[in-house]
Amino acid sequence: MQKSSGTVLAAPRSRKATARVALVDVREPTRSLLSDCFKQFGIEAVTMTGNVIQRMQREKFEACVLQLIPEAAAVMEAVRTSASNNRMVVYGLGGSAQEAMKFSRYGVNAVFQEPLERPAALKLVRATQMLVLHEFRRYVRIPIITEISMVSADSRRFTATSQEISTGGMSVRSGEEVSLGMALEVSFALLTLPRIWLRAQVSWIKPDKTFGVRFDVKDDRRMRIKEWIEAYLEG
Repeated sequence: MQKSSGTVLAAPRSRKATARVALVDVREPTRSLLSDCFKQFGIEAVTMTGNVIQRMQREKFEACVLQLIPEAAAVMEAVRTSASNNRMVVYGLGGSAQEAMKFSRYGVNAVFQEPLERPAALKLVRATQMLVLHEFRRYVRIPIITEISMVSADSRRFTATSQEISTGGMSVRSGEEVSLGMALEVSFALLTLPRIWLRAQVSWIKPDKTFGVRFDVKDDRRMRIKEWIEAYLEG
C-alpha cells in the first residue's frame, strides 16, 4: 500500500528523540512507516493498543495519530480534557478533510491520507514538527482543521475548511471561486476560542482550491486570535 521514493522527498538525518507521538491502534505496515517518518525529526513513536484513554490521562505525549473512525471521539475527548495532553498535536489517519470535520470540536491538526505514501507522510511531519517539538518561530502557523463560514461583500455565503492559522491570517480550502483582494467576513471557533467574526481579504490563490485570507489589521477582534495562539503554544 505504501510507496517508497528516495528521489521525491529526501529524508533529513535522524535526530535524538525529544518528543513522543502515540500511534493509537495503527496497524502495520503503516505503523512502521509513520514511526520512521517521525524518527527522522527526533520524535519517538509509541505504539498504543490498549488502555488508551487511561494512558492519555496519566502519560505525557506531544502528539498522537488516530484513525478517523467514530471510536476516536472518546480518545480525543480524553486528550483534550487531560491536564497534560490537552494541547497535543492530533493527527487523523485516513479519510478526507471533510471527514475530519466530524471531529472538529476536538481540534484535529492535520490528516495523513490513505493509502499512505512515504513522501507525503514525511512532508506532513516536516510541516508540523516544529509544533510537536515546541520549537516555535516568531511567526508561527498552527495547523488545524475546522469549518470557516465566509460572507463576501456582495453577501455571498459559503464555507471553507481551514488548514493553518496565524495571528495575521489563515490558509483554507474551498470549492468556491474567489479573487485576489476580495473582501470577506470570516467566522469560526477553535477549541477553547468561542466563535469569532473577523474582517479579512483574499491574499493569495492556488490552483488546488486553496487560498489565503489576511485579517484586517484595523479589526481589533483579531487580538483574540493572537491571545488564543499564545495560550495554545504555552500550553
